[in-house]
Amino acid sequence: MSSAEQQHLTHVDERGAARMVDVSAKDVTARTARASGRVLVSPRVVALLRGEGVPKGDALATARIAGIMGAKRTPDLIPLCHPLAVSGVEVDLSVVDDAVEITAQVRTTDRTGVEMEALTAVTVAALTVVDMVKAVDKAAVVSDVRVEEKSGGRSGNWTRGGGTSPGAAGRPCGPAASEHASDEESGV
Repeated sequence: MSSAEQQHLTHVDERGAARMVDVSAKDVTARTARASGRVLVSPRVVALLRGEGVPKGDALATARIAGIMGAKRTPDLIPLCHPLAVSGVEVDLSVVDDAVEITAQVRTTDRTGVEMEALTAVTVAALTVVDMVKAVDKAAVVSDVRVEEKSGGRSGNWTRGGGTSPGAAGRPCGPAASEHASDEESGV
């Protein structure tokens, strides 16, 4: 795909109407995506998560399961996202000094990527953390949700800050370009 072809929104037709991208001509390949995010929390929440737990129960286990469920339900939440056969989802949460850090990795063998599923997993896990800690910290903030890397498909491999593989058809590289980079041509 040329650079000129990449400069349009794939989910909008020539009249500007929303459409679901036809991916039927694309090859079925193994694809993965990893996303991350944070929930900024108070020192009291950090202490509770590292110790006795929050009043509502096991926040991290609940958020992990919610993230997995979110990845599987992505096409129900995002209107133009293709339903995929998700092969695997891993959601990891870790408590650091000022936040809960969340990463999700999603895998499939299909015609389009799983970036949206990875982002949804992180976001749903983050929202669940907020729900679980809100009795103690009403000011918890979800932040920095983003795709960290993806692999597979026609556009090749991409890593935040690391650019693309040679087969990625000239996708912009580097921190500034990657802030707005996504996999539009994959039909996600």
